[in-house]
Amino acid sequence: MALRSPLKNAVSLPALRKTALTALPLTLALLGAANSPAAQAQGAGKLKACFIYVGPVGDIGWSYAHDEARKKAEKALPWLETKYVESVPEGQAMPVIDRLVRDKCQVIFTTSFGFMDQTYEAAKKYPNVMFMHASGFKRLPNMGTYMADFYQLYYLNGMMAAAVSKSGKLGYVGAFPVPELKRHISAFALGARAVNPKATVNVKWINAWFDPNKAREAAEALISEGNGALAFTEDTATVVQTAAARKVPSFAHYSPMYKFAPDYVVSGQLVHWDKIYIDFLTKVHSGTYTNKNLNKVDYWKLMQGGAVELGTQPGMAINPKWVPQLKAARMTVGGKTVSVYDRVLQLKAEMEKGGKFDPYMGPLKDRNGVLRVPAGKVMSVKDLNNMSWVAPGVTGQVADEPKK
Repeated sequence: MALRSPLKNAVSLPALRKTALTALPLTLALLGAANSPAAQAQGAGKLKACFIYVGPVGDIGWSYAHDEARKKAEKALPWLETKYVESVPEGQAMPVIDRLVRDKCQVIFTTSFGFMDQTYEAAKKYPNVMFMHASGFKRLPNMGTYMADFYQLYYLNGMMAAAVSKSGKLGYVGAFPVPELKRHISAFALGARAVNPKATVNVKWINAWFDPNKAREAAEALISEGNGALAFTEDTATVVQTAAARKVPSFAHYSPMYKFAPDYVVSGQLVHWDKIYIDFLTKVHSGTYTNKNLNKVDYWKLMQGGAVELGTQPGMAINPKWVPQLKAARMTVGGKTVSVYDRVLQLKAEMEKGGKFDPYMGPLKDRNGVLRVPAGKVMSVKDLNNMSWVAPGVTGQVADEPKK
């Protein structure tokens, strides 16, 4: 190099200073690139991705589904190494993140809404680590967001629930009144009222993502109150099992639950998080996603693309034992009478193709009569992520619900 050969190509001190100053931004950029997860992975041969779960991996719900996807990603990507920490309470993620960073995790997935603020602070604290937060909306250059959302599936589940309920009343066991649950419960109610305009969705909150005892108590109370079908958002199979014991139809949540109640699970919602994890991690490994551009990364996956699926288990959109009753149930669509079964399959096919129909297509009013979605409009992802109101037909108290 020139500087090692003073007798050749000698450089004056002022010129050297100017050259050094000119090269400094490039040097810093190269150092930053060298510290990026992709560069570290290429140098070490492995990309280390770590996952933080709010519940145990055996919950048969949310955390179980994320962990199944983690294992699929690790199997599909030979250059990937993974690690997970389960049963981390919301609000207590930061010490776990600190530990994972010390353990050389290059990408950290925080998989619960309640981890959002601590993930945001951790991303500022560790700018060379890449963070992805599930179900939230805050982003930074090294923090993106992702969600495989069920609101379309809940609409279809609501249609079927109204068709199979003998009372016209539907029960819903909810974990917490966060935006995710408000849009899912509301979609369930909108689907139910498309079949039975007088249908109600009665919600009981258990204030826990994983608490089988509370879930059972809530389900039993809803059944005792005359609700003829149950749905839920919490991370166990308890509602399905409790409903089956009382011979009440139910709808599975997040994981295949047909095996827990083959005679009474009508349909449900299934998730394939691996479609997001594999795509994202592949793009990190290739250098497409870095710790400088994740503020523009927001995976929002619906039925189109297969990240979510209608069904009791993969490949079984509707339990065959309930098909005759759904075919016999009638509803009015555009002035014509059709079977609920046919309408469900029609909308399923349309939403899988990314068609025009959307459960949150206006005009839509909330249960207090306030117009929330104008005619001809569809709720934006931002509005869905911040949803605070609930749809007509939902009964019971809902925290932070606006009155106007």
